[in-house]
Amino acid sequence: MLSITPLYAAPIGLLFLLLSVNVIRQRLALKVSVGDGGEKALIKAMRAQSNCAEYAPLTLLLIAMAELQGGPNWLIHMLGSLLLLGRLAHAYGFGRTPQIISLRKSGMYLTFAGLLLASVSCLALAF
Repeated sequence: MLSITPLYAAPIGLLFLLLSVNVIRQRLALKVSVGDGGEKALIKAMRAQSNCAEYAPLTLLLIAMAELQGGPNWLIHMLGSLLLLGRLAHAYGFGRTPQIISLRKSGMYLTFAGLLLASVSCLALAF
């Protein structure tokens, strides 16, 4: 049974919801129902949402598998923290105008570290 992964999946789900609401808000304000209309603000909002959708699900799945394989609690919390902090930093840094490049980069580094370590952990726990 998963007891730690949901502690990280839930706030990431809420973050994704906020990013989605931002896309809708931009669409309404710019009157663009399909595509991006060439609007930079909408493109930026869509990419922030898409970036979360591209990295969070796979990494959460790997974290859940590591937990189900009996990975130690500290490992699951570390992996979840890397992903959550990475996604928050990236979304905030990317979403600002002008962008806060250092937060955006830090967010991607943390996300990549979580993805890499979760992948390696699943392999190591399988043996």
